[in-house]
Amino acid sequence: MITIPPYLKKGDLVGITCPAGYMSTEKLQTCINSLEQWGYQVKLGATVGSSSTNYFSGTDAERAADFQAMLDDSEIKAILCGRGGYGSSRIIDQLNWKHFKKQPKWIIGFSDITVFHSHLYANYDVASIHGPMGAAFNNGGVDTPYVQSLRKLLSGKTPLIEVNAHSLNRNGFGEGPLVGGNLSLMVHLLTTSSEIKTKGRILFLEDLDEQIYHVDRMMLQLKRAGKLHKLAGLIIGGFSGMKDTERSFGKSAFETIADLVEEYKYPVCYDFPISHETANYAVKHGANYSLHVTEQGTKLFES
Repeated sequence: MITIPPYLKKGDLVGITCPAGYMSTEKLQTCINSLEQWGYQVKLGATVGSSSTNYFSGTDAERAADFQAMLDDSEIKAILCGRGGYGSSRIIDQLNWKHFKKQPKWIIGFSDITVFHSHLYANYDVASIHGPMGAAFNNGGVDTPYVQSLRKLLSGKTPLIEVNAHSLNRNGFGEGPLVGGNLSLMVHLLTTSSEIKTKGRILFLEDLDEQIYHVDRMMLQLKRAGKLHKLAGLIIGGFSGMKDTERSFGKSAFETIADLVEEYKYPVCYDFPISHETANYAVKHGANYSLHVTEQGTKLFES
């Protein structure tokens, strides 16, 4: 049974931390202002705009300590990761979830934050939010339906997501827990304590800036590991900035995936708006969803 953390009320405290890559306070200011306009209070972690001079927002110990402090702070009702990048897997095993298990709260983010979503689901059966992070609020992003979907989820609303049909879609109906995230991270977490469970579940995947043959290799790795067997459904989100080799791989990223899952019978949809681009709907990772893929398009909603 999945545990759904309490939804937020006006006046609740949202913590912002950077468990992986560096992000300046200035780039988070619109996010901070928006959260306050939504009726929440905001607490910034020590890793936000840290004095780190390298890629990370602090040392492993500093990033782990900042995240741990937010896990243990009873006043904080949601933890929004300022950005992803790389580094969450370097601290995940240092964290103590004892207090969190007694008082679950929303952990929000995508990309490298896939590590936290997968770890929570694999070990504690707690739902989290795969969705927009700090930079998504900038340049008018706060007014898009994607950032607004985060606002709705935090308050307990569960919007229907509707998408146009794609030529590679395989029609059908599936229902089950919605799990997944970044493809590279899904593969990275195999054989670890954070490895995702996929049987009977709706799996969603997205990625950025990969060679197409890398996508083939990673999808094949998931397939050989049994992660693509017996799914309730498969959602392929944005695969942005894909690169081809000088001697072409011969297929697009979507075509590559379609070939690898051709033998299965579950519904599959492509180009779903979960991605590294603006089109990135917030969804509840681990919650039960229904997926309808038809000639008219795709519908995904919590069930």
